Amino acid sequence: MYRQPQPAGKEIPYANQTSSDPTVTTPLDALVEKFRQACGEVGESEERVLHHLTQRLHVSRDTNRQFAESLTFGQRLADRVAAFVGSWVFILIFIGLLVLWIALNSFILTRIGRPFDVYPYIFLNLVLSMVAALQAPLILMSQNRQSAKDRIDAAHDYEVNLKAELEILTLHAKVDALRETQWAELVAMQQEQIGLLTRLADRKKQ
Repeated sequence: MYRQPQPAGKEIPYANQTSSDPTVTTPLDALVEKFRQACGEVGESEERVLHHLTQRLHVSRDTNRQFAESLTFGQRLADRVAAFVGSWVFILIFIGLLVLWIALNSFILTRIGRPFDVYPYIFLNLVLSMVAALQAPLILMSQNRQSAKDRIDAAHDYEVNLKAELEILTLHAKVDALRETQWAELVAMQQEQIGLLTRLADRKKQ
């Protein structure tokens, strides 16, 4: 299930912080441990992100295709009907049918004395009511599926953003560790050079 981002006060820790677990040896392991401690309860989305992060796998996927493959025939049909009802083609066709209906019963068929729906067009009102009664649940079903799709997209965006943030923190930790190593090497080289200069100065004095 989709899990909301962490509330204020539960920030994702930096990976270069010292871990209390002695088995943690890499910046990535330290980051994963600190993230679990900060979250407390890790949800399904976070577990998926951590698994893909540690296995060096991508977490992005095509949610549109995944959602479309899960739809049944009735759901696909309802979505197509809702999409057609909300188009200008349907509006123009419907207006044309209304104008034709009124023209037939008010002008054309009245000349031969056999209109099937005279003014005030009671049968037309019945047809329109039936069409509206059928359209309403189809549109509501389509809107519910769109809401479900939006939740899937939001959960997917959260996972991608979380993994990207954790990857960036891991890179920061690696850069900091590399900088500290290089700094220690520079200090050691400087001390060695100072020692050499000191010995040379002692030899000159002798």
